[in-house]
Amino acid sequence: MALDDRVVLVTGATGVLGQVVVEHFAAAGARLGLVGTDLGRLNHVASHVGLGDDRWLPAVADLRNAGDARAAVAAISGHFGRVDVLLHLVGGWVGGTAVADLDPAELRGMLDQHLWTTLNIVQAVLPHMVEGGWGRILAIGSRSGLEPPPKVASYAVAKAAEDALLRTLAREAAGTGVTVNLVTVGTIDEEHQRESAATPKNATWTEPEEIAAALLYLCSHEAGAINGARLPLDRRG
Repeated sequence: MALDDRVVLVTGATGVLGQVVVEHFAAAGARLGLVGTDLGRLNHVASHVGLGDDRWLPAVADLRNAGDARAAVAAISGHFGRVDVLLHLVGGWVGGTAVADLDPAELRGMLDQHLWTTLNIVQAVLPHMVEGGWGRILAIGSRSGLEPPPKVASYAVAKAAEDALLRTLAREAAGTGVTVNLVTVGTIDEEHQRESAATPKNATWTEPEEIAAALLYLCSHEAGAINGARLPLDRRG
């Protein structure tokens, strides 16, 4: 699927999922703004994918900080002239503690990681998209945010909050040419265990390549009517 030189901003670009997504979008012809907290790792991703200097720009930022988010978007939009797509792939998970024993600091950390990074980067990028009359905002949702299991409250609450934020934004952006959607997964199968060592436990896991393909589709012209959706990729129905 060709992206016709679209400018794609990828957060969490140095994670396993981020690297796969960057590779797929680069192959589709996108120009890429890669956002992370370590310049060396960003350079490694670009080198591994084979991105020429004219096809990408790094931006070092802690997206928990609104100023960092604005600076990253300003750098990328200033370099390429616009930002067409936001792929918000910042991750992070904690679990194992019952609500009765939950440390509030753990919950705050997860809210910082998922809710506040999302709000900060969306507020920074949305005006550019609305002004241009076209945009795609995509994030990774979680089954835990919709059907929380035991002892995962901090993560589940944070992902539920992110979900509510983005689905609200989708309604607010309707008619502007900007769409907002989530790809919802359970466990990301970074080591492809579902194929190499299949078990009932990993049967619903999602491979990074499957996520990248779904994100590519949601960025396409053909997906322009999809807004405010959760696209499930966990085989659970």
